[in-house]
Amino acid sequence: MAKKGIHPVYKSATVNCACGNKVETFSTRGTFSVEICSNCHPFYTGKQKFVDAAGRIERFQKKYAGGKGKAAPAS
Repeated sequence: MAKKGIHPVYKSATVNCACGNKVETFSTRGTFSVEICSNCHPFYTGKQKFVDAAGRIERFQKKYAGGKGKAAPAS
């Protein structure tokens, strides 16, 4: 199906994650390692952490809550 000489070789590959998960797939790259996969990523595992570093949200709301109805200063 692919023309000879212009397409890369598509071969079997193993993707190794830092968590120990191994996935068999096909790639032009061959076998390689990744730091994070769907088996250990917080979005897929449901172990997300929402960190509010030093009350950033509260400081933002406090800073901009008093400015309602005022015009922005001209530049």
